[in-house]
Amino acid sequence: MGPVSLPPKPQSLSAWEDLAKMTHLQAGLSPDTIEKARLELNENPDVLHQDIQQVRDMIITRPDIGFLRTDDAFILRFLRARKFHQPDAFRLLAQYFQYRQLNLDMFKNFKADDPGIKRALIDGFPGVLENRDHYGRKILLLFAANWDQSRNSFTDILRAILLSLEVLIEDPELQINGFILIIDWSNFSFKQASKLTPSILKLAIEGLQDSFPARFGGVHFVNQPWYIHALYTLIKPFLKDKTRKRIFLHGNNLNSLHQLIHPEFLPSEFGGTLPPYDMGTWARTLLGPDYSDENDYTHTSYNAMHVKHTCSNLERECSPKPMKRSQSVVEAGTLKHEEKGENENTQPLLALD
Repeated sequence: MGPVSLPPKPQSLSAWEDLAKMTHLQAGLSPDTIEKARLELNENPDVLHQDIQQVRDMIITRPDIGFLRTDDAFILRFLRARKFHQPDAFRLLAQYFQYRQLNLDMFKNFKADDPGIKRALIDGFPGVLENRDHYGRKILLLFAANWDQSRNSFTDILRAILLSLEVLIEDPELQINGFILIIDWSNFSFKQASKLTPSILKLAIEGLQDSFPARFGGVHFVNQPWYIHALYTLIKPFLKDKTRKRIFLHGNNLNSLHQLIHPEFLPSEFGGTLPPYDMGTWARTLLGPDYSDENDYTHTSYNAMHVKHTCSNLERECSPKPMKRSQSVVEAGTLKHEEKGENENTQPLLALD
C-alpha cells in the first residue's frame, strides 16, 4: 500500500478557526446528506466560509433594505436554496427582507400564539407529516375545504405556513433535502375559490417562491375541480419556469401521485398506508404539549424566529369551532388513469373580485 496522503495543514490560526466553523455548520448532517449537498448543491466545505462572506459583502449594495440577520448559519440556507450561486443567493436574501419590509403587518407578532396564526394552525394550516419521504423531504399538507372564511383570513393562513417553514428550515437536513406540498381540493367550493383573488395569490407566490430559502421538490394538486384549473391558469404568469415544472395536477389519479411519493409515506386520505392525518399534530408541536384534542389548550407557544418557547395568555375568543377534516373523494387504494388532456383547462376563468 502506498503512502497515505493527508489534507494540507492550515497555515494559520485563522485557517484553523475557519475549518472549525465550517465543521460546525455541517454538524448533524448525515454523510449521505453531505454528499448530496456536494453533488446537487455544489456545497464545498473547504470554501464554505468564503461563499458565505461573498454573499455578506453584497449587503452594502442594498442600503434600502434592513438585513436583520446576517450570521453564517442564516446566510448558508440561502446559498443552499440557490445551489451556491452567490448572486442568486444574495438576491433571495434581499427579497426575503424586502418582502417583510413591504408587508409589515404580516410579520407583527409573528409567532404561534398570535390569534390569527393560532387559529390557522389549529384548523390544520398547514399539516406537517412526522416522517420524511424517501428523498428525505418534509411533506406538508393543505386540506383546502377546511378553510372557514369566517374564522381565518387567507393572510393568516399564509402567515401560519411561513411561520411553519421558518421553524422547519432551521433543520439543515431540510435545507438540503427540501419540502413537498400536497393540496387536497376535495369539497372546496366555488364560493371558497372566489375569495382567492389575484392580489392575495400574488402575495403567496412572492412569499413562498421568491422570498423564502426553501427547496420545493413538488407541489401536488389532488382532487382539484375545474375552477382550480382556472385559478392555476390565472397565476401561471407569476410562476417561474422551474416552479411550473414542479406543479403536478393529479385530479383523482392517485397512481400518478404514488409514482412520485411512495404510499408508505402518505396518510390514507391520499391512498397511503399511514393512518388518517391528525389535524392537531403540527399545532401541538408549535403550541406546546398542553394543547388538547378539544382545542382547550394553555399558553405555551413557539417563536419561530428565535426557535425558543415563550408564554403568553390566550384569549377565550380564539377557541376554535370544531372542524371537519377534508377527506379525499377517492377511497384508499382506488386508482384511476386519466385520459389524455383531462387536466387541460377548457373552462372560462373565474370571475374574481
